[in-house]
Amino acid sequence: MAKSGVLEDGDGDPVVAAAAKVMELKRELQKIVKAIDEGDDVNLDALDKAHRLLCALKELKIKKRSLSSKIHDSSSLTVPDEFRCPLSEELMRDPVIVATGQTYDRPFIQKWLKDGNRTCPRTQQVLSHTILTPNHLIREMISQWCKNNGIQLPDPTQYSEDDGPTEADRDRFISLLSKMSSSLSDQKESARDLRLLTKRMPSFRALFGESVDAIPQLLSPISKSKSPSDIDPDMQEDIITTLLNLSIHDNNKKLVAETPMVIPLLMDALRSGTIETRSNAAAALFTLSALDSNKALIGKSGALKPLIDLLDEGHNIAMKDVASAIFNLCILHENKARAVRDGAVKVILKKITNRVLVDELLAILAMLSNNQKAVEEMVEFEAVPCLFSIMRGTACARNKENCIAILYTICFSDRTKWKEMREEDRTYGTISQLVQNGTSRAKRKASGILERLNRAVNLTHTA
Repeated sequence: MAKSGVLEDGDGDPVVAAAAKVMELKRELQKIVKAIDEGDDVNLDALDKAHRLLCALKELKIKKRSLSSKIHDSSSLTVPDEFRCPLSEELMRDPVIVATGQTYDRPFIQKWLKDGNRTCPRTQQVLSHTILTPNHLIREMISQWCKNNGIQLPDPTQYSEDDGPTEADRDRFISLLSKMSSSLSDQKESARDLRLLTKRMPSFRALFGESVDAIPQLLSPISKSKSPSDIDPDMQEDIITTLLNLSIHDNNKKLVAETPMVIPLLMDALRSGTIETRSNAAAALFTLSALDSNKALIGKSGALKPLIDLLDEGHNIAMKDVASAIFNLCILHENKARAVRDGAVKVILKKITNRVLVDELLAILAMLSNNQKAVEEMVEFEAVPCLFSIMRGTACARNKENCIAILYTICFSDRTKWKEMREEDRTYGTISQLVQNGTSRAKRKASGILERLNRAVNLTHTA
């Protein structure tokens, strides 16, 4: 294996030649790993060969980096900004245009897309498709600049397309989606394959953005059903989980959420199907709600009610995802009012009283406590003794902070609870201890409560 000959070839760019050799070694290594993985017995010769290839690959990578450094160091030229790739900040060798009109170097934007990103890196706009169009004008300008400065620009065909979806990937993707409109057995098989592929391969997640029909095709078997009872539960689980897989990357979130049938079908899945389906639907809403625009869209769609209902049911497998989704959604002010209207306070207090998911649910309750209706319900459903009980029994500073923040709001909203708070502090010193030992926020809230209670006592004595 002539590892050095490629690097010393003077007929072309040595860095590109090294890159080509690296790709050749990687392909050979992939074949060996696949053979090892598919064989029943471990082939020692294959393992030895794989080890040799890894060593050769490491050596080539080091030499390639060294050569690249020498090339850059040998030139004092400043590359014009318009010739630099926004991702690599290096001179572009194969400039291509994405859907937003921005130009990037092909291998770097391919890597960006393969990782599941669905936005333009420079503008953050969601890409309407992922087709890469050669920018011949910039390519010619770069070529002329290189020629004028004595720099050799390699042929872009020397770059590998391995970082993007292959034609085989595209063909398989199209075939699987077409089966979603076929027989039930084909639909189930295709749904299962898409679930696994979108979990393992970022390129398959990216392919869903190349066509406006891809997500609707995925959802067609469950969107066309007349009632939840008509849907095969295993297929529903696979389809909903595929939506979750697509939603994991931040740059896919807008595309998924704004597909009209997605949120309604996730809401249906929260109410029906296997508990895994319901949990994954909650997880998908949680990941989608990372975007503020999606928070508004999901809240307006009415998704908080089925989330709260599922929280009330108390399935262990779903609780964490449901609580996370509710928390994310309630960051948006208007969703707090929706959550209160849909019964969140009563359900959350019941769970906290039973010491279920206390950390997460206290955080949600503290967030809701700036809603007047929520505070009224907290008083109605006996939140005060529950919160004091948690404060006495926990060592978690964050939980104590959330408890005292809620009690602070109640104290300043409902004077009927002042006597109960004074008696608590006289008996256990619960509030006074936080003034001494709490977080900075907890100290402020605890001090505020004591000042208010003491002022009320002084006014009573004066009167």
